[in-house]
Amino acid sequence: MTSLALTTTTESCPGQSQFNVYEVLNPKKRGKKKKYLNSGTVTLLSFLVDIEVTFLDYIKGGTQINFTVAIDFTASNGNPAQPTSLHYMSPYQLNAYGMALKAVGDIIQDYDSDKMFPALGFGAKLPPDGRVSHEFALNGNPQNPYCPGIDGVMEAYYQSLKSVYLYGPTNFSPVINHVARYAASVKDGSQYFILLIITDGVISDMAQTKESIVNASCLPMSIIIVGVGPAEFDAMIELDGDEVRISSRGRYAERDIVQFVPFRDYIDRTGNHILSMARLAKDVLAEIPDQFLSYMRTRGIKPSPAPPPYTPPGHPLQTQI
Repeated sequence: MTSLALTTTTESCPGQSQFNVYEVLNPKKRGKKKKYLNSGTVTLLSFLVDIEVTFLDYIKGGTQINFTVAIDFTASNGNPAQPTSLHYMSPYQLNAYGMALKAVGDIIQDYDSDKMFPALGFGAKLPPDGRVSHEFALNGNPQNPYCPGIDGVMEAYYQSLKSVYLYGPTNFSPVINHVARYAASVKDGSQYFILLIITDGVISDMAQTKESIVNASCLPMSIIIVGVGPAEFDAMIELDGDEVRISSRGRYAERDIVQFVPFRDYIDRTGNHILSMARLAKDVLAEIPDQFLSYMRTRGIKPSPAPPPYTPPGHPLQTQI
């Protein structure tokens, strides 16, 4: 078997010339025959450098990540006045939703560009007329549902618990469509939208939700579903689409955009302590980079060059001559 002489990218970059001809050497002949030169030559005519870009390359280039939080306020979670409720308003500790929101929120907020989170609720009757809403602003301001940081979302969540009445049904599609409308308006790679849904896993509009996910799969958007409580999460696992790609009315999702995380797998038996924030963070964000990159690649969107490092006034850049 012959072996090819190896070259470096630097040597081969100039293109075809006398420096792009490489000898094919046979070590056995080379050692036995004094007059042996080579077993032929290989001429490099051209080559292609394919640079593998990463999720962080886009972030450094200015792509903005926008998180929206949506919380399940349906009656299946139990009466907030009762300790058995996942929304129990304890004066001493966070309830199940508060724990999940705080833990996951602290993970994701570092990726959000402006740390201002639109926060929505769904499945509750709202004051003063008792109408049922599946995409209401937690801060009570539908024109400006943004909350400052995860602490702001936490405050708005607990204030909502005091004023709304848990009801139903559990419809996911309205909040998915809500975020999809924003994602549909920015398809140039400058922004990417991530919807965080926190729920007890009981879903009423499975067919509509599947259709919403299929429609959103061609948009710059991902969905993280965090399941709280002891319920079976078969429907959430189905929405995740890891084993079987989501489909609706004969159409399959263009790409997988859903990640499901059962929160109970990361807390101790008392339900009051996170076992491993590192493992929770890893699993919450496990699929986001690949989902993000799959959108950018299929659209041929390259990351913008990272801006030059900031130089304080009075400290000019030094160049080497």
